[in-house]
Amino acid sequence: MPFMPHHNRKAALQQARRNGQSGVTLIEMMIVLVIIGIVAALVVPNVIGRPDEARVAVANADLRTISASLEMYRLDNRSYPTVTQGLSALSQMPSEPPLPPNWVAGGYLPQVPTDPWGNPYVYTLTGENGAYELMSLGADGQPGGDGVNADLRHGAGLAANGAGG
Repeated sequence: MPFMPHHNRKAALQQARRNGQSGVTLIEMMIVLVIIGIVAALVVPNVIGRPDEARVAVANADLRTISASLEMYRLDNRSYPTVTQGLSALSQMPSEPPLPPNWVAGGYLPQVPTDPWGNPYVYTLTGENGAYELMSLGADGQPGGDGVNADLRHGAGLAANGAGG
């Protein structure tokens, strides 16, 4: 290509693009589509094949978030919500005694989540040193179970925090 001033080269490239001399060929498009297909074939079965494991991970993350909110509530109000007030005390000011003296406007959670299987999380106070327990009953919604049906537990003052059986 002979020497052209910069503005002439730019005009020549624009003209070439308009004439269809520049761009992606059909073969290049086919290669890209084949690569995307191969990647999808490798990734999709791994993601789709593990929905139960993903739900367990979400439930454990929810339990940690609710636990952190309960701790913030306790720091502000010197005690955890009562079982009667329940977890809703984290998103709405309790109307039943004992009323929290320093409840934060807007709450500690925007709303109380349900577990990934659509069931409410179970909140109990054990009475031992102000300990509480949070629990998801797993996929079957029943106490006990194995695998994805196993109960997931988290709480303050428990011997073993985290996932339980």
